[in-house]
Amino acid sequence: MKEVLRTTDPTVIALAKSLLDGEDIDWFEMDVHMSVLEGSIGILPRRLMVLDSDLFMARAVLRDNELPVTEDR
Repeated sequence: MKEVLRTTDPTVIALAKSLLDGEDIDWFEMDVHMSVLEGSIGILPRRLMVLDSDLFMARAVLRDNELPVTEDR
């Protein structure tokens, strides 16, 4: 799996998941329960992961809707 999005904004994550669902792209949200460690102040970002084969399409969908996209490092 590859990271397609990293953000601390839960509304961006929700929109991105909805857009990916609309394109039948499977996703997995990581770091959801990290708020227990940070004290629920929202400083640790959540990551949205997709299959390697869906990465190109997922990035295109998010970019088309002006959402931030994680690029390869």
